Amino acid sequence: MAVIGRPRGFDRDAALEAAMFLFWRKGFATTSMNDLCDAMGVRSPSLYAAFGSKEALYLEAIEHYVRTQGPPVWDKLAEGATARAGIEKLLIAGTGSLPKSRATPAGCMAVLAAVGDEWPAAITRVVKKVRLEMLGMLRSRLETAVAKGELRASTDINGLSRFYLSVFQGMAIQARDGASQAELKAVAATAMAGWPDDA
Repeated sequence: MAVIGRPRGFDRDAALEAAMFLFWRKGFATTSMNDLCDAMGVRSPSLYAAFGSKEALYLEAIEHYVRTQGPPVWDKLAEGATARAGIEKLLIAGTGSLPKSRATPAGCMAVLAAVGDEWPAAITRVVKKVRLEMLGMLRSRLETAVAKGELRASTDINGLSRFYLSVFQGMAIQARDGASQAELKAVAATAMAGWPDDA
């Protein structure tokens, strides 16, 4: 009697990565279970056995995205000698990663996810947390800049961190709409021209 379950040689990590790219490209609602099975190279029973549900699979996929796609961009924030240099490096890294390429869909999965009412509540909570973590990283870098005297003590840290996160998020949406790397670099340069006067 045949046993229904994971096929021989099932690679869970590879399947998860395939699901991540599909969700990144299509979103949650418009991605069907058939789409997922095709992309992951598994049958429906194997998918359910490995991941539980479409919603649970998406939650794992967004965590995988944050873990694998986030660091090459967001780690740039800490690489600059100053907060200004770090934020510029972050935005420039975004101009390379956000446009559609042969390897990746356009935009940022975390920025584009859970916008609107059609998303399950659990996904909305997780994605909101990811975006708040982005804001927190910017805020922390700016607070350090104030402590080091790079920025004036009166600098509106909350407003400035939200501004640069808004720039990154806007770049992600524009990339999804077809903006090129050169066009996004112009956005980044304009945003950096708005940097407050140093202390």
